[in-house]
Amino acid sequence: MSVSEIAPEMPVPAQAGPGSEALSGSDVRRVLLVWDAPNLDMGLGAILGGRPTAAYRPRFDALGRWLLARTAEISVASKGRIEAEATVFTNIAPGTADVVRPWVEALRNVGFAVFAKPKIDEDSDVDADMLAHIAARQRDGGLAGIMVASADGQAFREPLEAIAAKGIPAQVLGFREHASWAVTSDTLGFVDLEDIPGVFREPLPRVSLESLPDEGAWLQPFRPLSALLTSRPGQGVA
Repeated sequence: MSVSEIAPEMPVPAQAGPGSEALSGSDVRRVLLVWDAPNLDMGLGAILGGRPTAAYRPRFDALGRWLLARTAEISVASKGRIEAEATVFTNIAPGTADVVRPWVEALRNVGFAVFAKPKIDEDSDVDADMLAHIAARQRDGGLAGIMVASADGQAFREPLEAIAAKGIPAQVLGFREHASWAVTSDTLGFVDLEDIPGVFREPLPRVSLESLPDEGAWLQPFRPLSALLTSRPGQGVA
């Protein structure tokens, strides 16, 4: 888990997290941002070919400002009170708590709620927890908008399309080379994370099959080969 670069200046107003009384009123709807940290770490690592340096770590203060601006846009055309809620879902591998703690505390200081889950095995991912939180927010006063940040986002395709079918703005935030289904979707919006001002200090060194240099380019694996030793049978490439 990389420690995000979060600028101390111009702090983002704190977002109400899960269970917060600030958003408990029935007249309040949420514009919800759900950040899939494990999946985005994998996607960013694939683009960079390794662990990100400070220049390539996402800045959550910039992401928070973008969310607040997007919430203000949605509020203009909506009745009732609308609040932004920013959440990050992540796994904590054994022995990494001390390394990850500054990152988690920095996120909370900016105004993001963090759902942290122990990484025990291959089934310890946070997809189900993210989907459960989205469903809970639909029940608790409703959603005025939903953004899911995930490198590929396939696990959220059907739920997001169902939300969008109700007339609620639904967007996928990620990397266009990993989420072509969202880029071409007729019902969902797509925002490339690099297009959000300030999220990355430097341009990402992106290479895709559609924009290969004449001399060719290496495309790094999404995960180490050793992961095959712990993956479920049948997960392979034909």
